[in-house]
Amino acid sequence: DPRMPTLVGIRRRGFTPESIRAFCETIGVGKSDSLIDMSILEDAVREDLNVRAPRAMSVLRPLKVVIEGYPEGESEEFEAANHPNNPEMGTRMVPFSGTVYIERDDFQEEPVKGFFRMAPGKEVRLRYAYIVKCESVVKDEKGEIVEVRCSYDPASRGGSAPDGRKIKGTIHWVSAHHAIDAEVRLYDRLFSTPNPGGKNEPDYRTSLNPKSIEVLKGCKLEPSLASATVDGRFQFERLGYFCLDMRDSRPEAPVFNRTATLRDSWS
Repeated sequence: DPRMPTLVGIRRRGFTPESIRAFCETIGVGKSDSLIDMSILEDAVREDLNVRAPRAMSVLRPLKVVIEGYPEGESEEFEAANHPNNPEMGTRMVPFSGTVYIERDDFQEEPVKGFFRMAPGKEVRLRYAYIVKCESVVKDEKGEIVEVRCSYDPASRGGSAPDGRKIKGTIHWVSAHHAIDAEVRLYDRLFSTPNPGGKNEPDYRTSLNPKSIEVLKGCKLEPSLASATVDGRFQFERLGYFCLDMRDSRPEAPVFNRTATLRDSWS
């Protein structure tokens, strides 16, 4: 189980040998038992993967966005950096079409103060692609938003406005016509307390975290991830670090495990 604090478990979750060695060097060796916070281990793998993991775009909770005015049935490709700080890792081509998926959290029909992502009447930048503006929404019989319709600025190819106007929000996306369907497992800490089964908690089972795993089906991934291997590690942009599950994943039905979030949000 990738939630178990064992070498087998954390290996399946995507922890690298280098991150485990760095963790051991950080905590050192002592003669008495000590309690080490899980954040130390998680920070070790973040530091390692931030340097080595290529970037990719994925949408875990997809919301369909139809770009009105984009040539019907056509598509194009945009060049994306595999790592923003390491040009030697090269680039990849990301396909774009008139229908894309974005994260559901990146849209608010009634945006709160400080929300700079997609909202009715507001412009937002689709990373590497175009500036789009939300024009309308489509709801189902229950009143839930199932589709967003946007216009786009053809002159903003690459994400910059030719007239120099400032766009505050940039969000990631995946082309609906090219996306890979996948299952994504969001792993979190197995226990909700720092010392399960300790002096004040004789039964460790009372400290089990009921949200230690969330399984998401129907996630949309960019097509470059079709060539992922079990030894690969990726940063899904804005979401965290992920790896291909070494036991359950199949070429026709990929499964990705979250190794760690981009930052420690446990507290």
